[in-house]
Amino acid sequence: MRLVATTSVNEGALLGKAIYNDQGQILLNVGARLERKILNRLMEFGIDFLYIKDPDTDDLLLSNSISDELRVNAIKSIGESFKQIQNDTTISHSFVLEKSAKKFKKLISILLDELQSSRELLNMLSDVFMHDHYIFSHSLNVTLYALAIGIEMKLTPKELEQLGLGAILHDVGKMKVPEEVLTKPGRLTGEEFQIIKAHAEDGFQLLRNIPTVPLIVAHCAFQHHERMNGSGYPRGLKGDEIHLFGRILGVADVFDAVTSNRVYRPAMLPHEGLEILYSGSGTLFDPKVVDAFRRAVAIYPIGLTVLLSDGRKGVVAAQNPGLSERPVVRILEENGLRVAPYEINLKTNLSLMIVSCDTILKYEYANNY
Repeated sequence: MRLVATTSVNEGALLGKAIYNDQGQILLNVGARLERKILNRLMEFGIDFLYIKDPDTDDLLLSNSISDELRVNAIKSIGESFKQIQNDTTISHSFVLEKSAKKFKKLISILLDELQSSRELLNMLSDVFMHDHYIFSHSLNVTLYALAIGIEMKLTPKELEQLGLGAILHDVGKMKVPEEVLTKPGRLTGEEFQIIKAHAEDGFQLLRNIPTVPLIVAHCAFQHHERMNGSGYPRGLKGDEIHLFGRILGVADVFDAVTSNRVYRPAMLPHEGLEILYSGSGTLFDPKVVDAFRRAVAIYPIGLTVLLSDGRKGVVAAQNPGLSERPVVRILEENGLRVAPYEINLKTNLSLMIVSCDTILKYEYANNY
């Protein structure tokens, strides 16, 4: 199957991977015919990329980063806790967070088991879900990215648990931000941006005095917008003044933000998100963290159409663990002409590299397959 931008799917193409809602219910099953009305609705729901059936690539195996059931339960658990903080004025926030922390520690242990038992690179685009609230899915995604980085950097089990808890709760302060500011589609005013920026300190204040939450978890909320050159907020910390967890979360948070659909802009592909991290490596982001991220996360997802440096074109067919930029590519086109499919492993063909990507499905036969 091919990974295709929803805006570029030919009307009548067949869905290659099911789409779920945040309750784990299938909204569109494999094989569903994608009429224009359905495609428009998917775009309204923020689904920027789809897997489409394609006879040359339908044998490609997509592995979920975590099971669908675990993802649904995780987002539900995060959502319940955050909504209580946001809406219930009769219950102490400290009580809610202390109770939630116990649940989240169990969740992190399960997430770590799944991530560490898999030899696959973390591929978030293979999980196609519609979510009612961006913050809840973002908190889970940042946790997965942070744990993948932490595993790659060989953090201890205790450090991974603390990092995971800090990642889940890094945006808890946003529950104090008015919904109309949080979901505003246009450019924020100066005053609105100051309200948004306050979430880092608000999160710190919510977490710092909870007995079951280590202080470093509160500092994850405090520091995830700090930058290596001191240009971040709220304190303008520089370099090693930022705790390693803050530096990890800075990378994970930015990558998920730019590769997720937002009310004010469409999602980027993973390789485009990595370019954002590369451009800020050493100035905004810790180079060691960026490098660990590159090794742990699938930058070119399976099914993505890519152009090689020698002009051949194909689809990413498999990943090489630790070498996200050098996957296995199934060649489908040479000199602008279709050829019988065959595969090249960029891990061993070092003279070749990917020079560009495409999410436009051009072959008309995909409509009738």
